[in-house]
Amino acid sequence: MDLLSTLNLAYPIIQAPMAGVQDEKLAIAVAHGGGLGSLPCAMLSAEQIMAQVSEFRQHTQRAPINLNFFCHSMPSLNQAEQSRWQQLLAPYYQALECHPNDDLGVLRQPFSAQHVTVLEQLRPEVVSFHFGLPEEKQLQRVKATGAVVLSSANTLAEARWLAQHGCDVIIAQGIEAGGHRAMFSSTLAEQGTTAQLCQQILAAKDINVPVIAAGGITQAEHVAHYLSMGVIAVQVGTSYLLCDEATTSAVHRQALRAEHRQTAITNLYSGRPARGITTSFMQEQGFISDQVPAFPYASAKLAPLRAKAQTLGKDDFTPLWSGTDRSGCHAISATELTRDLAAQLK
Repeated sequence: MDLLSTLNLAYPIIQAPMAGVQDEKLAIAVAHGGGLGSLPCAMLSAEQIMAQVSEFRQHTQRAPINLNFFCHSMPSLNQAEQSRWQQLLAPYYQALECHPNDDLGVLRQPFSAQHVTVLEQLRPEVVSFHFGLPEEKQLQRVKATGAVVLSSANTLAEARWLAQHGCDVIIAQGIEAGGHRAMFSSTLAEQGTTAQLCQQILAAKDINVPVIAAGGITQAEHVAHYLSMGVIAVQVGTSYLLCDEATTSAVHRQALRAEHRQTAITNLYSGRPARGITTSFMQEQGFISDQVPAFPYASAKLAPLRAKAQTLGKDDFTPLWSGTDRSGCHAISATELTRDLAAQLK
């Protein structure tokens, strides 16, 4: 697949969809820079998706757009889990002088029939998925809109499954990537670097699907290197977090600028493993905990703590999603950043 001609892109650079730190403004700026702008839709209502895509269309000239959805199974709310989680968090509530509430807030929702209907109306050029793929009938309806379907894999086995189940392009998400691991059948122990995963998928004779590299890509030389390996595009997330058009919070921006702070994978903020900048909360609770409610319910009880801590300039309860390499983060327009990333491309 020639992604540039298929999607009429100037550069094979995809802005990673990042819920909580962006809206359509970031996607518009990336499109103006010649890359593929993306919108995270798992926490948006159908009306919000329609409105943001409408804004994107109004401010770009025939630029393609990527709409991203999650494919997790939505468990029932487990009150025992919630009570256990609240009890564990009690000392933090006391220290910050705030109180838990029963409001679940805006939860990450799985792809649904309503989303299919929205896509049939909007007809985006690209639809991407995290945590696998939707069920077959829904996927066929998505593909019938003409959209190119992407989904992320963390291992060769996941990539093989995606190729066998109708994915048009595989995003190889290496262990360096920030945010939620795309894992839907693998374990963290099985996952390797972006370079290793790309090499494995590209070498697999039974996978005849193009590959996009994602994770640890922050510089123009990284982009050129991965394209020379044989991938058709790269996906970049972390480097866009300090951009003018991102909605990244003040405490998150401050943490991104702190070069000494490391990242780690944790399930504490949502219930699923995700990479972010290490906080005291992560260190105290051990990064991966079996006390955390099932995804996506963990975030609700943390919300009051996060809100109060942020008023004090503290980031302990804020998910500071970030990849391992923050050297590409700059307080510039995403349009300029996209062009900088493409600087070594012919």
